[in-house]
Amino acid sequence: MEKFESIRAEFLREIESVSQTRELESLRLKYIGSKGVVTSLLKEIGKLPADERKSFGARVNELKNFVEANLSSKKEKLLSIEIERKLQSETIDITLPGRALPRGTVHPISKTMEEISDIFINLGYNIEYGPDIELDKYNFEMLNIPKLHPARDMQATFYISDELVLRTHTSPVQVRTMLKQKPPIKIISPGTVYRCDSDATHTPMFHQIEGLLIDKGVSFSDLKGTIEYFLKSFFGERTSTRFRASYFPFTEPSAEVDIQCQMCGGSGCSVCKNTGFLEVMGCGMVNPVVLRNAGIDSEQFTGFAFGMGVERMTMLKYRIPDLRLFFENDIRFLRQF
Repeated sequence: MEKFESIRAEFLREIESVSQTRELESLRLKYIGSKGVVTSLLKEIGKLPADERKSFGARVNELKNFVEANLSSKKEKLLSIEIERKLQSETIDITLPGRALPRGTVHPISKTMEEISDIFINLGYNIEYGPDIELDKYNFEMLNIPKLHPARDMQATFYISDELVLRTHTSPVQVRTMLKQKPPIKIISPGTVYRCDSDATHTPMFHQIEGLLIDKGVSFSDLKGTIEYFLKSFFGERTSTRFRASYFPFTEPSAEVDIQCQMCGGSGCSVCKNTGFLEVMGCGMVNPVVLRNAGIDSEQFTGFAFGMGVERMTMLKYRIPDLRLFFENDIRFLRQF
């Protein structure tokens, strides 16, 4: 009993002097480790008379439990002290302003598409969408571009099969709308289009916004008024426009629309090839053949259509000299928008 009391007293004295949690591990190994003071007592059981072994073993276990309980209690106290000390030494001044995190911005292409869409929505147009993988029937034939038509060479089409293509324009959306909706029709169709064309000013994938209006009594003057209103809303009230006769299979008569060069103000430069004007879009009155293909009475209804490349409109508005800047994801460039 004297030996047990001596070990207990020595342990209490040592644990009282412990001030850090890492010191507790050394104390644990000293007393109840594999070669500890308490553990070594178990080796003496075999030397004792048989009638004393049970009580001796019970006292050893009691001492071991006493050591473990005190070690656990001491550890909790030390951890609490260490946490309190750490909180006091690492206080945070919550009155300081937070760190500003960098934010992404809307891509200039998306910004332009939204702005163009908003202008036409304010004019009462609805937005319609269609699939990027399109039937040849909707992409060409119903738009008065039958097989072997020379206009197909101009499109430089990606063919998936004889009947499936990556759409070369968003005009198929107009066809799909005419097939499912009776006039009056007033829509724009923004989206991605694809053509086998790649150089400094062209990419095989780009964006278009096309418009369609069909109703009774629609004339070319309605088309001109709509286009001029849009261009002045987009580029500014002082924007000068001009219409030049052109040819598209799906419109008749057709025109290309130019605006005064945004780079030189119309005085002539390398961008506009010293003409003072830049082409921005194509337009025209919907060909009666296209109306009849969609089941619309061309004697009763007329309409106009127009289409523009979003990248070109963006380049002109923000005076961006190189198309590739849109795809390089240079943060310095994108932050300007």
